[in-house]
Parts: sequence; structure tokens; C-alpha cells
Amino acid sequence: MENSDNARVPDTNTMESDAQNGPATESPAPAAAPPTDNADAQPEKKSGKREYIPRNKRKDIGRNDWSRSRTLDKREKTGNDRQNKRRKVEVKEGQTPVLPLPFSAEEIAQEERKPKRKVAVLIGYSGSGYKGMQLNTTEKTIEGDIFSAFVAAGAISKANADDPKKSSLVRCARTDKGVHAAGNVISLKLIVEDPDIVKKINDNLSPQIRVWGMERTTGSFSCYQLCDSRIYEYLIPTHAFLPPHPQTYLGKKLEELADEANDRKGYEERQAEVSTFWAEAEEKYIKPILEELDEHTRGMVEKALSDARDDEGKNPMTDTDAPRETTGRASVPKESKTPEQDEKAAEKKEAATNAPATSETLNAQSDGQPATEALKEQVKPEKLGKANRQRLEAAIKSLKAAYIEAKKAYRIDPVRLQRVRDAFGAYVGTRNYHNFTIQKTFKDASAKRVIKSFVVGEKPIIINGTEWLSLKVHGQSFMMHQIRKMVSMATFVVRSGCPIERIQESMGPEIFNIPKAPGLGLLLERPIFDSYNEKIAKGFERRPIDFSKYNNEIEEFKQREIYERIFREEVQDNQFHAFFTHIDNFKSGIFLYLSSVGVPATREAQEALRAKGKSSNAEIEPDSEDEGPAGEGEG
Repeated sequence: MENSDNARVPDTNTMESDAQNGPATESPAPAAAPPTDNADAQPEKKSGKREYIPRNKRKDIGRNDWSRSRTLDKREKTGNDRQNKRRKVEVKEGQTPVLPLPFSAEEIAQEERKPKRKVAVLIGYSGSGYKGMQLNTTEKTIEGDIFSAFVAAGAISKANADDPKKSSLVRCARTDKGVHAAGNVISLKLIVEDPDIVKKINDNLSPQIRVWGMERTTGSFSCYQLCDSRIYEYLIPTHAFLPPHPQTYLGKKLEELADEANDRKGYEERQAEVSTFWAEAEEKYIKPILEELDEHTRGMVEKALSDARDDEGKNPMTDTDAPRETTGRASVPKESKTPEQDEKAAEKKEAATNAPATSETLNAQSDGQPATEALKEQVKPEKLGKANRQRLEAAIKSLKAAYIEAKKAYRIDPVRLQRVRDAFGAYVGTRNYHNFTIQKTFKDASAKRVIKSFVVGEKPIIINGTEWLSLKVHGQSFMMHQIRKMVSMATFVVRSGCPIERIQESMGPEIFNIPKAPGLGLLLERPIFDSYNEKIAKGFERRPIDFSKYNNEIEEFKQREIYERIFREEVQDNQFHAFFTHIDNFKSGIFLYLSSVGVPATREAQEALRAKGKSSNAEIEPDSEDEGPAGEGEG
């Protein structure tokens, strides 16, 4: 280091002593020097002693000066840091490695050093079976598999294989568990001299993940910072827009509160095109099954259903006292009834007893619990005998399958479809989405987001007998769960016969409890980099980041690895059916903002939750496991 005229180099021996004993900021001053005419004269330097710093100057010593006075072995510190990072990725016995294991010093020394270049890597993937996009040292993630493929293909050196941060890895959009992407981008430094590097990377990846290509970028490029906007697609079956069954808790409340608000006519007009669906479904799908049952079994089933309907629409096959551990589900809290509610329930008892079997009292639990267990409070199956139990279980299973079949056979009416378009169109513009994410308040400026478009597909498509709609949202950025909650809110408004203006109200200061729709149907279509392509890439003679050149490969991949997985998993698990069944039978007033009364109908339920010290989302979705504060689009 170059020394100034007034600077003195500290003695090495003293520094070593100080390094052992700590910084000597309060060491006693040496004996006073004899008086001199020069007021600026410095104390005479003594051999083996630390340089004297006047007391009034010690407080001005900076961090850099202090660190220079220490004998710190930087090589040793770097080695310790690397060792600590390696410990984070150590694999337990029987566990599959998430990242490549560190290479030995000999292997690293023998490897030829090659230059690294900053690149944007264009990728696509199916999120099924992965814990999201973002790297996690203990879970299987998309980034973990891609990084391992980079190392195996030679795009990342052995020296940098133990830590993605060494390659400056950044993702454009972080998708949640199970969410797919036809197009996403990561930026990092790679060794790209090999013309076949993309093929070699893909050879080390499963068919669920593909690298479409890569583009050289400027050295300071960050795919997260320079992304203008993102386009997501959500696939949803049209039967999600069917109204709640009239015998469910929500179905009853919607009619009751429409009368209370003197809006019965308006409510019926908004539901006109689906007003006869449930009656026709029961006549076509349910009645023939009941008629085929022997008299004894039919009597048991009808008694169980009648008793269940008497209990304010409680679903004996989804509502139990035990909390659920399945995604998007919760225990159903018991609500105290006022005398007026008891009186109304008594008035409806006779009509309910003679009503036909309903769908929502027959839907078996998605976790596979036997129907006889769920119905034990109604028919005491332990007293039926083995033969009767088997007949009852078989009957309930057949009826459940029939109701699901009836829903899948539904084809959306053009009037209903236009109402769906109007609902999703209400999101366009700059809005406050504090109710559509977590840990945000109305006054939080970061809750405001720009939605450029929310387009509903022109024509539904029919896959495996079910009609589906494609929803595409183009936004500047998205918060955690935002898209899935936007889908839920618009769908709730349509299926509940609620005024579409309620969506605008949800962006105001009032609290709306909006559960997130199933993640199964969500996929990131592609991020947009128009500003970078026009200004920076052209100026530095770099090629634009553009997915269109890979359209053929992307479309084939979407059909095979994403769309077919979505349709297949819905056939197996009936996730949308289970989600809306749960909402319709959730015995709490937190969803009654969907009624003609609006938010005031939820006051009592909100107060009850606050009294318990619980958040509404925790009550509805106690096991939410999506990670991070930014969600689908990472900010």
C-alpha cells in the first residue's frame, strides 16, 4: 500500500499480538514528548510498538483501517466459507442429492479452465412432482435439476459446481409447487463454447424439463430485473361455474340473503341459464341409481341423506370434527344459531325431508375415507352388519360417481360465458390486490399491481368428456397466490350469482377472505423482454430474448407434458370438484360477501375469527405451503 507523508506502517509483531488479544482501541498513550515549537509534530516511533493515534482521532478510524490492522488470513476464511457451503448440500444416507456433490481438489486442479459468459437460458417444465422452481437444498426443485444438468454437461466448471451463487444464477419468475411453465428464463454465467451445449444439457434432464436455447447477454443482465411483464395461463373446467347446490350451506344462504336484501329477482336473473341444472341432473343421473337399489339399501341411503340435510346442509362425507390435512381444506367450524335461524330451520325441515338426494351430501372425501365411516352419525353402520355396510358403501360410491359425471357433462351457455368474460375483465388496469395475497394491507403501496389483460378463450375445449376454458392473464408482476386468488374470486362471483361489481369492492379497504384455486391448472406461458430487446440488446449487438423461434417445440411440449398432465390428474383426483364442494359446505359466514347483502354479511364471522386470534386464510387453508413473499411471478 502506498503511504502518505503522515501515515505510518504498523509494526508486524504488534499486529500479530493485537490479532490474538483483539483491537486495542483504548491502549494507554505513551509518555508525553518534550515541548516543541511544532504543534503538529508526531510522537517518535518506537520499535515493536503500535503507532500512536491521538485520542481525539481514534473515533474517526474507519472499518477499512481497523481491518488492515488485523492479521486476517483471507485464504483460510475463504476455505472455511466453502466448507460451510459444502456442508449444506451433504446428502444423508438414502437421500437423493439435490445438487452435485463437491469435487475433490485434485479433480478441480486437473480441469481445464474455460471462460464463462453471461447468458439467458430459455426453459420450459412441468411442475408435477417438484417443490416449485426455486432451488432448495433439501427438496427436489426445477432449478436443482437444471443446475445439476449444467454441471454434467460441462457448462459449469467443477470449481463452481458446489454453489449456484458462484455462477450468479437468477430466475425470471419463481413458480410454486406443482405449477408449470411453457416458457421461463434464468440468467447466469456458463461455459458456452461447445456448439452442442444445449443438447448435452437436455440429455441430462428428464422429459419434464427442457432447455429451448440460450442467448448471450450483457454482463450486468438480470432476467428478473429486466423482465417487462409475464403471461400466465390457467385452465379451468366449465363446471366450476355451476351454482352451489340448493341444499348446501352456501346455496341456502345465497337464497336466504337475496330475500333479505330484496334482490331475489336479480339473483334469479343472474342464475337463469343454470337454474334447472341440478333438478335435471338428479332426474337423469341419480334417480335411476336409487331405483336400482333394493328397498332396504335405498331406505338407508335416503334416511342418511335426509338426516344430513336437516343439519343445515352439512355434508356427512366432507364435514367432520377433525381438521383436514389436504391442500386448500380446513375443519368446518360450528356456528351458533340464533332463535330466528332455529325457527327457519324448523320451517324447512319437512320440505328437506322429502327432497331428492343431493350431490353435496353424497361426495366422498378426497382422502379416500370410506363412505360408511363418514355416514356413521346418520345410519350407525357398525350396527348394519357386513353385508349391509358393503351395499351401503357401494351405493354411495355409485351416487358420488354419478354426480361427478353430471358435472362433467355440463356445457357452458353463451350467456354464462359472457358473464365469465365480464368478471375477469374487471381486473384490467392498476388495482389494489391486498386481498389477493398474504401479509399485505390496503395502505401497502406494493399491493398495487398492473394487469394489462385477462382474456377468456373464444371456444371451450372438451378433453376426456370435460369442457375446459383457457384463461390468460398478462401482468407486469404478480404477488404470492395472486393469480390463483383472482381466478377464485371471479369464479365465485359467477357461480354465486353475485353482482360483478363485488370484484371492484374486493380491491378496496374491506377484508375479503379469498381462498386460492387449485394450482393444477396454472402455468407460466412466457416472460416478456421488449425493453431489453429494443434498447440494450440492439445497442450491444446481442440477439433478443424471444420464445417465438421455439414455438413448434414449445407447443408439442405443452400438449404432452403440461396439458395432458393437467387433464389426467383432474380425472384421477377431481381437484376442482373437491375444491368447490368444500367451499359450498364450509359452515362459516366468511364467504357470504358473495351474497346479495355483500360484505356486511361476513361481519359476524370476521369477529369470531378475530376473537380466536386466527387469520381467515389460516382457517380456510391451514396447510398452505407455497414459499416466499412473491409467489407466482416473484414480485
